[in-house]
Amino acid sequence: MSSLLVRHLSALISCDGEDRIYHNTDLYAEDGVIRSIGSGPETADRVIDGTGMFCYPGLVSAHHHLYQAFSRNLPQVQNLELFDWLTALYEIWKGLDEDAVLLSSQVAMGELMKNGCTTVFDHHYVFPAGAGDLLGAQREAGRRLGVRLHLSRGSMDRSRKDGGLPPDSVVQSVDEILKDSDTLITRYHDPAFGSMCRVALAPCSPFSVSETLLRESAVLARSRGVRLHTHLCETLDEERFLLETTGLRPLAYMEKLGWLGPDVWYAHGIHFNDDELRLLARTGTGVCHCPISNMKLSSGVARVPEMLSLGVPVGLGVDGSASNDGSNLLEELRVCYLLHRLTSSDRAPSGYDVLKMATVGSARLLGREDEIGSLEPGKCADFFLVDSRRLELVGAGQDPGAMLATVGLKGPVDYTVVNGQVSVERGRLVGVDEERLARDARRKVTEYLGNQ
Repeated sequence: MSSLLVRHLSALISCDGEDRIYHNTDLYAEDGVIRSIGSGPETADRVIDGTGMFCYPGLVSAHHHLYQAFSRNLPQVQNLELFDWLTALYEIWKGLDEDAVLLSSQVAMGELMKNGCTTVFDHHYVFPAGAGDLLGAQREAGRRLGVRLHLSRGSMDRSRKDGGLPPDSVVQSVDEILKDSDTLITRYHDPAFGSMCRVALAPCSPFSVSETLLRESAVLARSRGVRLHTHLCETLDEERFLLETTGLRPLAYMEKLGWLGPDVWYAHGIHFNDDELRLLARTGTGVCHCPISNMKLSSGVARVPEMLSLGVPVGLGVDGSASNDGSNLLEELRVCYLLHRLTSSDRAPSGYDVLKMATVGSARLLGREDEIGSLEPGKCADFFLVDSRRLELVGAGQDPGAMLATVGLKGPVDYTVVNGQVSVERGRLVGVDEERLARDARRKVTEYLGNQ
């Protein structure tokens, strides 16, 4: 048995069903599970002094493309919108291999963890021929860092010759995709309580996959008990494409193919109309909001205030590093709060509402609201600590629940704990040598971009 005790916390923001905030409290965990909040035992295997610290549930990123960390800040794509942006970048991404995925995943997840993220869902859909076991590389990256990981077997079967965007070298046949999807679920999906790795099926988007692939992926996912994810309603170009090719709006098209329900969540969801928002709420279909990416690509502003008021499950994600250009969910919190204050005024979610989107909201999208996303006895010991005494937070501690969105955090968190294990300490990753990782990653970026 391993145990962890955090003593004398100034505030613990639970994000539980009663929105409790504990003051001057302890948190005690055994074997990766919270056993008590309040007065803890005298000692444990590891004791952290929480004096002056605010404790938050670990953030849950519900949409990302980790591999894109190696194609950030490229001048040739900075002023492009989604379709042109993708077309240009596929010429780089078709050069992915296991080494690039292993290193880029560590870089992107490491940044997330240093900023309070404890669970990462990655939407990986680029599988160049002969590239190797890319999900295996991501799984190894997650092990090295000690992060809770949700992999996805993404897919594309519609290339340029079929009216899609990607080149032929990164698309596969439906049969090949479904066979590999089934194999990867068996290899990597662990449905047990507190598991460190799960798998979802995630065809890329309606404009890069066929109707057959979407329908059969839904059938396979439900037969294997895994979740479904894709991009939807991200741009008006996508809406026009589906109206022209299918005669249906995006959500109606996905409904026809079995893509509604509490086991489905979409990335972005910007261009839903009123009836579609009500349908999402009625069926429990979720949306991952990615405000920085949506702003950078000029895609639009998701109707998050309306979604929340209707009861649509809403979480938060950073999206791909190349459309962000970072992997910092704390930054996403503040931008989300400010964006909706600008566009919705007093109807916007509060700072605390945004924190809950990034914790219990994203956990619900991943089907793990009974395990992660809030701090309660019996739930996984996933949390992070921020020293409220740091210079940048002087005068900011009156409302700890809202602080991360309203004020924001400049610099990494003090501690990140995943499954009861310290993974970030004093703002530094514990599981890897940061300097060596950065050096190896820079070498690979030079090779990867130079091969294009």
